[in-house]
This record gives sequence, C-alpha cells and structure tokens, in this order.
Amino acid sequence: MTLGKWLGLLAGVAALALLWSLRQPVLLIFAGVVLAMALCTLVGAVGKRLGCSRPLAVLLSLLGVLLIVLVAGITLIPPFVHQFGELIGKLPAAATKLVKLVHEGLEGSSRMVYGNSGEELDWLKSALPRYGDRQEALGESLSAALIRLLGLAGNIGNGLLQCLFVLAVALMITTQPHAYREVALQLVPSFYRQRARTVLLQCGEALSAWMVGVLISSLCVGTMAAIGLSLLGVKQVAANAVLAGLLNVIPNIGPTLSTLFPISAALLEAPWKAVLVLILYIIIQNFESYLITPSVMHHQLKLLPGLTLSAQLLFTLTFGPLGLVLALPLAVCVQVILREVLIRDILDPWTPPRRPPALP
Repeated sequence: MTLGKWLGLLAGVAALALLWSLRQPVLLIFAGVVLAMALCTLVGAVGKRLGCSRPLAVLLSLLGVLLIVLVAGITLIPPFVHQFGELIGKLPAAATKLVKLVHEGLEGSSRMVYGNSGEELDWLKSALPRYGDRQEALGESLSAALIRLLGLAGNIGNGLLQCLFVLAVALMITTQPHAYREVALQLVPSFYRQRARTVLLQCGEALSAWMVGVLISSLCVGTMAAIGLSLLGVKQVAANAVLAGLLNVIPNIGPTLSTLFPISAALLEAPWKAVLVLILYIIIQNFESYLITPSVMHHQLKLLPGLTLSAQLLFTLTFGPLGLVLALPLAVCVQVILREVLIRDILDPWTPPRRPPALP
C-alpha cells in the first residue's frame, strides 16, 4: 500500500480506539437520540394534527409532556416512593419465609417417601440456607444484590448530571433534527452520503416505532398489573404497577424482576396468594407478548428472541447497566445498519471472481 493508504488505515484505527475509550459518553448521546426520536414522533403528530409550524408544534409537545410529567409526579411519585420502601423492607422477611417453606416441604416429602426418619434428604436441606437467626444477614445480602443489579450503587449526583445531559441532547436534536443529521453525514464519504441519509432515516423510523410500541405496551402492562393485584388484595399496588410498567422496557430480564416485589408482598400474607400473583404475571406477559406487542409493533423490525437476549448480554457486558436498558434500541439500529449497509450494499452486489476458461 502507499503511504497515504497506510496513514488512512492508522487514522481509522486511532478513531476506533478513541471511540472505544469514549463509549460511555457516546452511549449517553445515543440515549439522547432515542429520546429525541420519541419527541420528534410526538412533534410530527401534533404538527400534522393541528396543521401548525414545527416551532409551535415543538412548543406544544414540550408543554404537553411537561404537564403529563407534573401530573404523574404529583399523583404517582409520593405513593410510589413510600410503597417501594415498604417493598424493599419486605424482601428479607419474604426470603426467610420462602426458605422456611422449602425446608418444611422437603421434610414433609421425605417423611412421605422414606418414612418417619426423614434423614435421606438431609444433604439437600444442608445445601439450603438456614432460616433462623440469619435473617438480618440474608436481608443485607438481598439488598446489596438488588442495588448492584439495578445499577444504583454509583454516585447519585453523577446520575442526575447524566440524565440532564441526555435531556439536553434530546431537546437540542428535537428542535433541529435535520441540521444534526446533516452534521453527522459529513463524517461519511461524499459518494455514500445520499445512501447514508436513507439509512439514518430508516434507523429513526425504527426507533420511533419502538418507542411508541414500548410506551403503549408498558402502559397496558402496568394497568393490567394494577387491576390484577387489586383483585387479589395484594398491598403496595401503585409501586408494583409502576415497576411492572417501567421494567417492561427491558425485555426478558425486566418482567422477571417485576415479579419479585409483588410475590414477596403476597408471600408474607399467604403462600397461595404468591402462587396466584405468579400466575397473574405469567398471564400478563403472555398477553403482552402475543397480543399487545404484535398489534402495536407490526411496523417495527422483527427481532428474534435469541438475538434480543444476546444483544442484552453483549451490551450489558460492554456498557454496564445503561447498556442493558438501551440494548433493544441499539439492536434495532444495528439490525437496520447490517441489513442496509452490509447485506444490501456490500454482500448482495458481490459477484464471484470469473474463472479462467478451461484448457482444451
């Protein structure tokens, strides 16, 4: 290769290394882009509905979102904070009661199968944690694991600054989306800019469809959880319903986590009620997976469950808890780019080398 090509290759490698070192800020910028796509979808709907200019549509949309946030904050946040604290406090007692029920179940099964001695399953009971005076230690370990799992062990002030940064990026992109898209296109070679513009538009449409679908799906899941838990007489309904709706954003893992809190609350009241809560959440998730999601996301890209789970694992290991939250929108964008750039622009036009004519 010539010196210019070597210099270009080194510059590309250096750019990738720099991008990798700045992966956390880049991920925050991507979170702002995702939020901006949701706001742009709302602005477009308001402008089309009212027939007003884009600046007025942006102003009306932001005022509407601010009003909804204020109403939700006044009506939901105080009971949610109070009830969520109660749910966290119930986890150690619920874990202790669950361990006690397992021990009693093993003892009863051993007596039924092996007679009155009940010593044949002692090896299994010894492998389980005890439920006596270790309740405090069990509660501390559960609380620490939950904090690490939710990614709340970091600096709260740093998290607030990151949220403000994401919000600022989203607002700036929402006001001038075309200008920021053209700035990003300047990083693409001139011969490919028109095609890259089409790919970026498709990524934006996919993200908008995902945001709208997730919002509708989360509202439905939270509403069904509130109704079902109220009928079952489970306490802390508001906190459990909000958690079910929020954690529904994270596929596979989020719905599983959302069942932990209502089952713990129901287990302290009656074991049969905990079983009913588990059945309720299984019904809700199947209803959401097979009816709500296909209905509201029929225009969205189809992601296979295995690919979704792989994307969650990969992005969580790479970016941490924020990567888990943004795994699905990242997977949506990556799928659009792979389909349009790698497959359609590189692999589909690929022609095999012509074979030399055979010798006579």
